[in-house]
Amino acid sequence: MTARLPFPLVDEISRHCLQDDTPETVHIEVHLPGRLHHEVLRTAFHQALARHPRVLVRQLPTRWWHRHYTWQLAPAPDVDPVAFPPPGPDALTRARTRALTDCPPLDAAPPVRLEVIDPPHTTDDHQPAAPTGTVLLFTLHHTALDAPAGLRILATTADLYRETTQSGPTPPPPTPPPPTARAPRQQARSEARGEGRTQAERAERAQRAQDAERTQRVAPPAPLTPSTPLPPSPPSALSVPSPPSPAPSPYHPGPLTRPARLAPDHTATTPHRSTPRSPRPGNGMLLAALPLPARPHHTHTTGHSPPSPHTVNDQLLVATHLMATHWNALHDRPAAPVIVTMPIDDRPRGPHMPIGNGTRLTPVAFPPTPTRSPFLPQAPTPTVTHLLHHTATRTRALKSATPGPQLGFPSTALTSLPLPVGARRALTRTLRSLAAPWTPTALLSNIGRVPYPLDFGDTGGRATAVWFSAPARMPRGLSITTATTRDGDRIHLALRWSRALLDDAAAARLLALFRTSLATTASATTPPPPVGAAPRTEGGGTP
Repeated sequence: MTARLPFPLVDEISRHCLQDDTPETVHIEVHLPGRLHHEVLRTAFHQALARHPRVLVRQLPTRWWHRHYTWQLAPAPDVDPVAFPPPGPDALTRARTRALTDCPPLDAAPPVRLEVIDPPHTTDDHQPAAPTGTVLLFTLHHTALDAPAGLRILATTADLYRETTQSGPTPPPPTPPPPTARAPRQQARSEARGEGRTQAERAERAQRAQDAERTQRVAPPAPLTPSTPLPPSPPSALSVPSPPSPAPSPYHPGPLTRPARLAPDHTATTPHRSTPRSPRPGNGMLLAALPLPARPHHTHTTGHSPPSPHTVNDQLLVATHLMATHWNALHDRPAAPVIVTMPIDDRPRGPHMPIGNGTRLTPVAFPPTPTRSPFLPQAPTPTVTHLLHHTATRTRALKSATPGPQLGFPSTALTSLPLPVGARRALTRTLRSLAAPWTPTALLSNIGRVPYPLDFGDTGGRATAVWFSAPARMPRGLSITTATTRDGDRIHLALRWSRALLDDAAAARLLALFRTSLATTASATTPPPPVGAAPRTEGGGTP
């Protein structure tokens, strides 16, 4: 008899909130420089599914009086999840559209779909072009799986494909650089996952803080004027505070404080306010490849460079805040706290990684900013530096904290009620509607440097770009997802939005604003690099 599993917490909440007009899909896009043998790839993917049997699930028929939704583990796929669409100039564009509109069914195992797009394929002006090579477009039903689980399945597929096609033995993975005082191996790994610092680094920071405290006890009071003069500012920006202390207190909004909502914009589709607006249902998506932002360089008194006070993940969070604040200011929205949802994944990344929905959602809050505040992308360096330090303090605390419920205690309480699944579904959807005003402003999911080479051997080659995107449901309506290939130096960003919030033209402007905001965080952390120099990163060059 096949095994049966009640839906875990995240799966049940996702299943309760499914909507026909917003498919709950996760899109993963991997670009390879070469071409793949179709049947060898199909075999490798099926073998990967067998190695991760948790993928082979189907939802059993459920009545409203049942106690749970239930997964049934299937011994083999019910349908072939691998497809090879006809190549053509718009093959990739159509596959991306299917990834946003056609969700793999839950009642047939596995709830995933892998489309192999052979060249030639082109994209429109707003999407990165891929004139040569193969694109793997992997679509997951988010009720069953998340992006890290999907990447693990693709990594196993790549290993099996390479073992089958190459003539010699499998080459070992690249050896990481030897540990040094400046960039220990553990830091490189933790940076790649966007995790916190090591225990040794925390102890070093604590010792420096104690030394500073002892110094302050005997030193005269510091002058009120900052040692570094602020750049010239117009009269409206003269209220810039002095540079903050190295360890500012994170901002915590009150429990009833309503976060900022991103201002809707359908100007291109409804140029006149009197025109009734009926936006298309579903999600839109834009992809971009951005350079890794520069990070500060510090020289310690001992002669070595200590870890950066913040990560690229912190810069992405601050850029999201600046983008949302400036966007709402342009649309005459009142100032409100910006709260960004940040997923944290504590699972190991090896072959035995637990498959399913394994991330926990945590909030990173930013204080409300006046409309003409220097916090906007033209902000002076000390102000953005304050935001970066504040964000780094908050994210370090979140990542080092003991993992709690993935969606918080209210969701855990809802799924634990001794009620039939139909009653819990109605209650969940009602409470979600009532809590809509307190939904965070945006979601930022940064996988960091993909921990797998995704190397398909001599024929396919190693991945040159990896994008993934998460559903954008209202009332939040916006998700920003980023990843970097294992040996790359660019951030692959996906901006996914609800069409009830933005039209295509507005989303393109929002993406341009994010670019500007991310560049602002880089200019605030380090002086401009020499002409032709690559952006400096720490911790093995990982975000």
